[in-house]
Amino acid sequence: MLFRSLALALAICALAHPHARAQQAWPNRAVKILVPFAPGGAIDVMARLLSARLQDNLKVPVIVENRGGVGGVLGSDYVAKQPADGYTILFNTNGHAIAPATFKSLPFDPFRDFTPVTQLFSTNLLVVGGHKLPAKNFREFVALAKSKPGALNYGSSGVGNPLHLTMELLKLKAGMDVQMVPFRSDGDILNAMAAGTVDVAVVPLVTGKEHVKSGELHGLGLTAKRRAPDLDVAPIAEQGLPDFDTGGWQALFVAAGTPMEIVRRIREEAIKVFE
Repeated sequence: MLFRSLALALAICALAHPHARAQQAWPNRAVKILVPFAPGGAIDVMARLLSARLQDNLKVPVIVENRGGVGGVLGSDYVAKQPADGYTILFNTNGHAIAPATFKSLPFDPFRDFTPVTQLFSTNLLVVGGHKLPAKNFREFVALAKSKPGALNYGSSGVGNPLHLTMELLKLKAGMDVQMVPFRSDGDILNAMAAGTVDVAVVPLVTGKEHVKSGELHGLGLTAKRRAPDLDVAPIAEQGLPDFDTGGWQALFVAAGTPMEIVRRIREEAIKVFE
C-alpha cells in the first residue's frame, strides 16, 4: 500500500512539472538555428558550421533556417514568438542590440523577449573596394570620393544593420558623399562588386578577406584598430581617422522563459564547437 501511494505521488509530481521532464530530455527532437538574414553571408556560413558540429554532438538533427528581412527583425520576431523550450535558437549580430535605436517600433523587445545564451565571436570589419576602383586603400578612397561627390556607391545588406551603420559613420567622419545600394546579403554585394556595379562595401572580415587575398577586391581598411594577422590591410585608424574603432559580435539567443538548464546546455555545447 505504501509503495503504491509513493508511486502515485511521484507520478503526480511528474505531471505537475512538465518543464523538469523537458529539461531532462533536451534535446529529444530536431533543433533549429534561425538566421535572420538571407543565405550567403558570414552569419549564415558560421551557423552552418555550428549546426553540423552540434548535430554530431547532440545526436539529433540541427537545421539552419533563414528568415531574412528588415535588418534581421523578421527572423528575430519569429524566434521571440516560439515556445520557450530551446528548440529554436536565434543566431544574430550586434544589430539585435542596436535595433531599438534604429527602428521607431519593433514587434518584440530585444531585452524582455529573449534570453541571451552566449557570445560566440567578436569580429573586425573590412572595407573593400571593387577591382575597378582606382583607390587601393582607405585614404585614397576618401580623396576619390571627395573629388566626385555622390558619384561613388556602396553596397549594404540591410538598412540599420551594423555594416550599414559603420559605412554611414565613415561617411560622416570623413566628410564623404557616397550613395547606398541595397542588397539582400553580403554574398550578393560581393558578386556585384566582382561585376563592377558596386564600388565599395563594409563586410565581415571572414567574408571579405579571401577575396582580398585573391586580388578580386581591394582591402581598403579595417574598422577596428587591431590588425588582422593574416591580411596585409591597415586599420582605418592609421589612415586619417585616428579615433575610428568599431567592430561587431555574433551571439545566440532563445525565447525568454527558456529553462536555465537548457540555456546552459546550449551554451556549453556551442562553446565546445569553437574551442
